[in-house]
Amino acid sequence: MTACAIETTAEDDGAVRPAGFTITANGAYAARLAGAGDALYAERWTLDGPEPYAVPLPLDQPEEPDAQLVPLADGRVLIGRRVDGHRNTFSLLYPTGPGTGELPLGSVEAAHLTLLPPSPDGICAYAMCVGADTTTIWLVAGGAFGPEQVAEVKGRCAGGVWLDRTGRMLALDRRLDDGPVKAVAVDLERGGEVTPLLQITEESDDRLLMADPDSGLLLIRSDAPSPGHERLGWGVLGSLLPIRFPECLRLDDAAVTPFAVQPGQALLPETCSVALRIDAAAGSWVGMWCPSGRRMHQLAAPVGWLAGSGLWTPEGVLRLPYATDGTTCGLAALEMPPEPEPVALAPLVPVGPRICRPVPLQQAPLTDRKAAG
Repeated sequence: MTACAIETTAEDDGAVRPAGFTITANGAYAARLAGAGDALYAERWTLDGPEPYAVPLPLDQPEEPDAQLVPLADGRVLIGRRVDGHRNTFSLLYPTGPGTGELPLGSVEAAHLTLLPPSPDGICAYAMCVGADTTTIWLVAGGAFGPEQVAEVKGRCAGGVWLDRTGRMLALDRRLDDGPVKAVAVDLERGGEVTPLLQITEESDDRLLMADPDSGLLLIRSDAPSPGHERLGWGVLGSLLPIRFPECLRLDDAAVTPFAVQPGQALLPETCSVALRIDAAAGSWVGMWCPSGRRMHQLAAPVGWLAGSGLWTPEGVLRLPYATDGTTCGLAALEMPPEPEPVALAPLVPVGPRICRPVPLQQAPLTDRKAAG
């Protein structure tokens, strides 16, 4: 999911193209900027009931297109607003009677600030500020006394992927000076202690895109297999097995980006279904893939899909949020098509006990990938 926002537009197919759509880690709530033009407002979706429904959270003044939203597990929505170009204010929005309640939380002075994906604990919300040669992490909701800095990381960082269910371990893609990008793990309970997480070769750019704490499945993007050309690959947190780069995830005329991983597959990363957003000149559609399979299934997205957002149920149903002129809040369901010829892979068992601190992935050879693709 993404927390950045773009202006809402209406397309010829009747679909409404609203701002970025962010879903809580437990899949219960989501938030987006709704409306059009200069009349934007926060909107909360409830996803864990029999039918999804949306609650508008407008205030006296419309929101700016660059407002950022993160839903919390209690149904409130954190909103971050940029003021005067360098001050970022934070408030919690919630429905109250016929109107919207707002609880101001404070502000952070920073020229470049991005809200991180929803914390797995559902209570806290974090922001990342990127400076000239350092990156700071701020707790902007869930603290006792307003926004507080919880980590400072040397280098310029991007991304932001949670590695556990408690909201303690955060993976960032870090660049030191003019060197390559490497994913590192940041321990937010130890003052931002940094641990190397992903390095395939010394020269390659290795980014972490998604991580599933249940299975240990990691989805990465790296140019290690073909310098100058990034590829999608997968590995296992805490494993010494090679990272694999399936050929089926490589499309010459389209960009492929993972956005959801099936939860509940404890220690079985090869059985996790993965949802992918496919973007090409013709538009955006959905890919479905499993590490134990040999192909990526491509399916049409529902009209009005909030592209790049969705969530899996533990049973393997992909739920895609959509909004059109006729349906302002909907969820479409897709299931993984069966594999014509199941492929058996050797069990991917993490080496040693599963601990909360990530174990760096091995600098593995980029060979023997046929079974994974």
